[in-house]
Parts: sequence; C-alpha cells; structure tokens
Amino acid sequence: MAEFLLELFSEEIPARMQAKGADDLRDLIVKGLEEKGLSFTKAEAHSTPRRITVVVDGLPMENNPPPIDKKGPRVDAAQQALDGFLKSIGQSDFSKCVQEESPKGTFWYYREAVKGQPTAQVLSDIINSVFIKFVWPKSMRWSEYGFSWVRPLKQILAIFDGSPLEGGLGLGNRVIGTNYSLYSSMAEAEKFNASYKVDGGISGFLEFSTATKGHRFLSSGAFEVKNFADYTEKLKAAHVILSRAERKAYISAEAQKLAAKEDLKVNENDGLMEEIVGLVEWPVPLVGTFEKEFLEVPQEVLISTMRGDQKYIALLDNNGKLANKFVVIANTITEDGGKNVVAGNEKVLRARLSDAKFFWDQDRKQKLESRVGALGQITFHQKLGTVKDKVSRLEKLAAHVAKQIGADDKQAARAALLAKADLTSGVVFQFPEVQGIMGRYYALHDKETPAVAQAIADHYKPVGANDTCPNEPLSICTALADKLDTLAGFFAIDEKPTGSKDPFALRRAALGIIRIVLENNLRLPLVPLFEAAYNGYAVSGLRPMKDVTSDLVQFFTERLKVALKDQGIRHDLIDAVLAADVRKDDIALVVKLVQALRDFVGTDNGANLLAAYKRGANILRIEEKKDGKSFDAAALSDALLKEQAEKDLAAALVPVAAKVKDLFAREDYTGCMAALSELRAPVDAFFDKIMVNAPEADIRANRLSLLSRLRDTMNTIADFSKTEG
Repeated sequence: MAEFLLELFSEEIPARMQAKGADDLRDLIVKGLEEKGLSFTKAEAHSTPRRITVVVDGLPMENNPPPIDKKGPRVDAAQQALDGFLKSIGQSDFSKCVQEESPKGTFWYYREAVKGQPTAQVLSDIINSVFIKFVWPKSMRWSEYGFSWVRPLKQILAIFDGSPLEGGLGLGNRVIGTNYSLYSSMAEAEKFNASYKVDGGISGFLEFSTATKGHRFLSSGAFEVKNFADYTEKLKAAHVILSRAERKAYISAEAQKLAAKEDLKVNENDGLMEEIVGLVEWPVPLVGTFEKEFLEVPQEVLISTMRGDQKYIALLDNNGKLANKFVVIANTITEDGGKNVVAGNEKVLRARLSDAKFFWDQDRKQKLESRVGALGQITFHQKLGTVKDKVSRLEKLAAHVAKQIGADDKQAARAALLAKADLTSGVVFQFPEVQGIMGRYYALHDKETPAVAQAIADHYKPVGANDTCPNEPLSICTALADKLDTLAGFFAIDEKPTGSKDPFALRRAALGIIRIVLENNLRLPLVPLFEAAYNGYAVSGLRPMKDVTSDLVQFFTERLKVALKDQGIRHDLIDAVLAADVRKDDIALVVKLVQALRDFVGTDNGANLLAAYKRGANILRIEEKKDGKSFDAAALSDALLKEQAEKDLAAALVPVAAKVKDLFAREDYTGCMAALSELRAPVDAFFDKIMVNAPEADIRANRLSLLSRLRDTMNTIADFSKTEG
C-alpha cells in the first residue's frame, strides 16, 4: 500500500475559503479514486494561507476498475436502436454481447472486464479532472493564460509512493489581448482574443514536482520532500505549521499564557480564531495596549472594532469587563521581539477606537426616540414600505403579543417603537453588528426602563442556533413581533424561501419563534398572531390572508420538524402527531404530544401495542380494498361477538376510548398513553385467539369493525400508521 501527497501552492488564499477549499479538494479526489476503482484507508485535507494539501493513505499500486455491465435494447428492437447500442460500446457486431431473458422480453447485454492501470497514471488523470470540476466562490485569472484559480497558482507538488507523478496541469492558451482596459467592454476584448490566438494559442503548463516552499519571510528557496511525514517535518523547519488544528491550539494556548501574565483572560470567540488561523502559517502572539479613556465606549463596540477590522483578540478582567490590552497574532518573527509590530498595530487600533469614541459621544447628544423619524429614509422592502412603517406595525403587534402572554402592553409598544432607532446612529452605521446592543445603551442613557432597554437589545434574538433566546416578557414581545411581521409581510408578497435560497432569512425567523415559544413554555397559537401581523400591513397587492396563514402554518410545521429532529426525536413520531386532529399552530402543544408519544413507544406496552395496531391496520386496509368499502366502528354489534377474546377487547375499548378522549381534551398526553397501555392484554389475546376473517360474513365484518374501533381509539392521539416499527 502506498501514499499519495498533493499540494497546491499559491498566493495567499482568503482565510474564509481555505478550510472548505481543502475539504472540497479532498472530496473530489476521493470521488475520483472511487470512480477509478482505487481503494484507500484514509484521506486528509490541510490548509494554510498559501497552500491546500491532501494526503491519501493505503492506495494499491494498480487500480481495480469495476467491469463494464451495460444493458442494451431488446433483441427484436429496431435496427436504429441496435446500431446505436453497438456504437455506444465501440463494437461492430453483437459477437461480444449476450442475450438475457426477463419478464419484459429478451435483451442484449455487454459485459467486459476492465484491465487495471498503474495508480500513478490514474492519479495524474484524476488531478487534471479535479481542476476542471473545482469551483471557488471567487476565482481570478492572471498572466496570459485562460486558467483561473482562487489566487495565482505557483506550483503543484504531487508524489505517489515516494516518486513524483508524471505530467502536470495545463493552464490554457496564451492570448494576445490581455490588457482589457484597452477595450470598451469585456466582450470586445474576449472577441479580440478569440480572433488572434497564434496557432491556436500557446499552452501554459505547470509540471508536477516534489518540491515546495516554506514561510514567505522566515525561509528561503524550495526544498524536496519524499512523503507526508517528511513534508510536514520540513515545513515546520521552514516555519510553517500545516495543521489548522495545531495552529489554532497553539494560538489559543499562547494567547491565554500572555493574558495570564497580565492577570487577564481571553475573550473567547471561535469564529475569530478560525479567521486568525487562516491568516498565519507561523503564529507569533504579542500583547498590545490602548488608552484607558477608550473604555468609556461600550465594550461591545470596542471588541467589534478589534475583531472585525484588525483580527485582535480582546482581553477581559476577572469581572468580564474589557481591559485596555489585546493580543495580536503576527505571522513572522522579528529581531526586536515584535516591538515594531505591536507599535504599528496599536497605532492602527487607536485610530479606529478614536472613530468609535467620536460617534459614541455624538450619538448620545440626540435622544433615541428622536431618531425614529429618520427610519422613514431606510427601505424595509420596496413592496412593504420603510423601516419606520415597520416600527409602526411593531408597536401594535408587540402590544397584541403582550396581552396574550400577560406582559405590559404599553411598555411592549414603547420597546417596539425604539427597537430600530439605533440604525440611524453613527456607531451602528460604522459597526452594523452592534445594532440592538447600542439601542440598549442609548435607551439607558435616555432613562428608559431597564426592561425596555433590554427588549431593544434582545429583539433580534436568537440569531442562529448558538445564540441565546429572549426570556424576559418585554424582550419576548418585541422579538416575536419583529419576526412575525417579517414573515407575514414576505409571505404576503409571495417572497417565500425556495430550495436553498432564503435571502430574507425567513427560516431563521421561524426557528427563532419556535425557540422563543418552546424555551419560554408559551401556549401561543400562531394563526391569530399571523393574522394580526398580516392586518398590520396597509399596502396593496398582498395575497389573501387565508392563503398566507395557511402557507405559514405549513412552513412552521416543516421548521418544527427540523427543530425536533435536531433534538433526536424520530421523524415518524412527528409525522404521526402532525397527521392527527391536533392544532398544528400551537407549537408547545404539538411538542408536548410528540414527547409523550416518544416516551410511550419506548416502553414494552407501547411497542407491543404499536405492533398490534400495525397488524390490525394492515388487515383492515387489505380487507377494505378487497370489499371496496370501509368498516365503520359504529357498526360494531355486541350480539355478533362470539369469542371471549373479542368480547374482552370490545369491552376494554369503551372505557379506554372515553378516558383517552377526556385526557386528550385536558392535554394530559402522558395520561392518554397510560390509558392506551390498558389495551395491551386484550389486544394481544385478540390476535392470539381470534381469526378475523371468519367464514361467516357477518362475524367477519363485525370483527373488522372492532379493529376499526381500535384504530380510531388510538388515532385520537396520533396517526399511528405513520410510525415505524
């Protein structure tokens, strides 16, 4: 078994593209190996700012491609079809084909064993095919060739079993017109190029090699490598840590050590750490300082400034307050121990923090409420009006939600009025990611109540699965109102998510509502809220309200299924509950019933009763199809019950059905399941001792009606036919 090592060395790849680019390269290579009949034991992907690398272990020296097995037309097919098949398999006659019979006739088959090829040759072909299929989010062309890559590609290291692969990568044809600025349009330039290629163009070629390069500043020249172990060792000697995980762990550990020396701690942010890892091949953590006067600015703004623009790691004191120190990760070692690097970064940060402080000071000269009018200059959506229009709707909707959950409706309306006002502030204009957060600071400065201020900060939440959920009454009202208004508006103008496209983040809004309802244990049917949100829009061209609410219920049903599946709840149990006569827009009720059903089918009684239900339902389905009619539970006759087992089941169903109906109405779903458990013994006895399809027609029909009553009783809770097992 042998090892394959591939490195694509280029100019600096954007940090956000590196890890996925390496994974995509690995996946394409793995797919190519599988298609060529090459097995392997392990495939890894690595990335640094200047390279993406894939190593595959356990490859054979020769591939074992699958045999060709191609089905052709019927033997008596038209001559045109027969000739077409022969052409597709590269044969002139059917001498190498066989005939096989099937229920649909006799067909021609072509089967041929495919001879294996040396793996090295196959790998060379795979690499070139990968480049054709590989897609970066953004690519560029450089020099005079038609080939494009994320950044100019410098060299390709390709080694199999310790030896270089033969061949290389074609960069396309060189063209005459490369200075597009000389032409009035790109199309004109391309037309010129297509017309003036010299002898079809001069092809560029990047030959595979066994050499790579180390750190841009801390190493010099290329060096040869033999295999992956040798590669990683020599890279580290050339000041390149190949493993992203290793670089990340090193940065985190060193940042924490530097923070501890200052009696501080690191402000953990995994997203920032992933960005930093993509910016350095040889991380060198250093500590910088900024003036304490900047700490007067809300720390969220300062942290956002450090993180967003400069990729600095903020440091906190033991009380969680921002300190006037930060960690910067350099990508090189300097003779002065990083003093100039730190000084330069401090200077850049000082300028950014000065801007932030200026806007913070200016913004507080104007009350938050006075900014609401300026929201009329911000478009929410062309068909749905301005953000000021949205705020007017939110006031009414938040007050409406407050009445449903027992919150202060006047305070909820106040929070909704101010919720978007910080969008016109200087700080939020410069740092959009602190919207809402700054509204809270401005509200507190204006002496608004703490609950109103917090509701302003929370009304965007939750933003994503890892974000916290509002749990204070006013925060719940404004957060629900904001999301309900958005969903109702966009569904009303038929701007619903399609496939993977969701430009207005409507799925996130729906999941946010689901989380708010469930995490706060709210009994809040959604249809009346959808209607209230819809009625808030005073614009023309909206779809009918009943269509909008119907679509929204279906949309939320699908989102709820996703949310519950993420919690490990079986999809069939969710489907069973949603198919029953239950109010689907009452999220808390649906979840409560799903959880009770999950617990029930996990017991012996539940599992056995479910199996019996399936057996009875199958018998009913078959016999109803055979007879062309349904067997009604109401048609059950006690006089036709002849055997003790069927009498016992009929007798047991009466009190259980009544108990289940009563408990279901009182939403005691655990009690419903316990009541159903009482049927296990009579149901087991019925199927053990009773022949449903009795020779007497009236007894057979009566027993089928008895099964229908069992089905109806159980389906009061959920449609058990949807369950598996």
